[in-house]
Amino acid sequence: MAGISGVGHGIYRSGIARRMAQWLDALPRPLLACEITPQYVAAARWTRRGNSLEGFAVEPLPEGAIVPSAIETNLVAAASVSAAVSYVLKRLEARGQEIALLIPDPVIRVFVLHFDSFPRSPDEAIPMLRWKLKKSVPFEPEETLISYMRQAPRDDGVDIVTALARLRIIKEYEQILTAAGMVPVVVMSSSLAALPLLEDHRPTLMARISGTTLSTAIVRESILCGYRCTDLPVAAAQLSPQALLDEIYPIAAYYQDSWSEGIQSVRLAGLYERMEEFRPVLETELRCPVGSLLHAAEAEGRIPGDARPLAERQLDALVGWMLNR
Repeated sequence: MAGISGVGHGIYRSGIARRMAQWLDALPRPLLACEITPQYVAAARWTRRGNSLEGFAVEPLPEGAIVPSAIETNLVAAASVSAAVSYVLKRLEARGQEIALLIPDPVIRVFVLHFDSFPRSPDEAIPMLRWKLKKSVPFEPEETLISYMRQAPRDDGVDIVTALARLRIIKEYEQILTAAGMVPVVVMSSSLAALPLLEDHRPTLMARISGTTLSTAIVRESILCGYRCTDLPVAAAQLSPQALLDEIYPIAAYYQDSWSEGIQSVRLAGLYERMEEFRPVLETELRCPVGSLLHAAEAEGRIPGDARPLAERQLDALVGWMLNR
């Protein structure tokens, strides 16, 4: 999602990232990225020149090894996660290098906040955001990592996209990589990493399922118009089309009320071979085309040929990060 300017602190851990001029456009560009999910660990390496995919590796995790949470310990079976990380990094012959770390969506909470005016100085902005969100996060302000960026508002004033996470939880994931000899310089949620896959010249809703987590985002002309992360009662294999519609309809209705226009396309991820079961119900109720996030991006010519192995394995976060690079 290009074109959002601002300054980030906290979640983007390196000094370079904290001085970024544009969200997702000026982050460090390590040659390696690792995504850790409740189902698997995946890592990819890109060439130093040409930004081509050099290789990738995927290792499944035992069920229950990771329980994503913004509050509680995530790595229930830390030894299994550590072994999987070590395996994929060994496959890529990676050690002692900088790496981007993509983690489960529930760990990082995302808000789109409107202000009449907003300070330019991070020293003033961070306390204002802490105060604004103190009742929205279930941990103490001093435990909170905050990253923020400006974007164009609907009306007068300024909109601030804010991401928050608990320091202790972020460190859980970082320590797995540092123990494997790597240097994490960017930490981002998987769905935020996948946003570059969206063609956002028209209002587009992304609904992305990972395990029992549903992340829903709406983008329009490089603006994040809405974001929601919820727990589903079942995983994607047991989810019904009506249940998914019930989950995403509120954010679609919110967008229509706030922006005076409806969603014009929907992109789904995490349904795999069940995709066609969901299309008719969603298209009828939302009155717009519905398609696979990766298949649509490929049909629109936005996935380079060398990224297709990642797309074939449904590694949308790594493909999105590659496009962002």
